This record gives sequence, C-alpha cells and structure tokens, in this order.
Amino acid sequence: MRTRLSVCRRKARYPSREEALHAAATFRLPLHPYRCDRCGVFHLTSRTKGKFLPRVPIYP
Repeated sequence: MRTRLSVCRRKARYPSREEALHAAATFRLPLHPYRCDRCGVFHLTSRTKGKFLPRVPIYP
C-alpha cells in the first residue's frame, strides 16, 4: 500500500532505520520503522498489516 502524501507530510522523518528505532523506543506504543515510498526516508507506524516484521525467536 502506498503512503498518502498528506500522511507523509505530517509524520516525523528519520534519515536511518537506527534513528527511527531509537525514537520508537521513547513511545509507549510498539512502533515500527518503514521506508516511505514518497520521500525515501523512514517514518514510524503502529500498523503491522502488510509490513514485514522480523520474527522474535521463542526460547523454552
């Protein structure tokens, strides 16, 4: 799904995935970085539908 331009303009922009992850750690919600197809930099989202999320290994 393509990011709407109006949404892209409202969101904070992060030049790297690492900076976006660092910013996400300051929020209470679980946020995930993604590269915007409009501006090419990273934004944060709480949505997971259609986004690749790395699997967390479960240890017994």
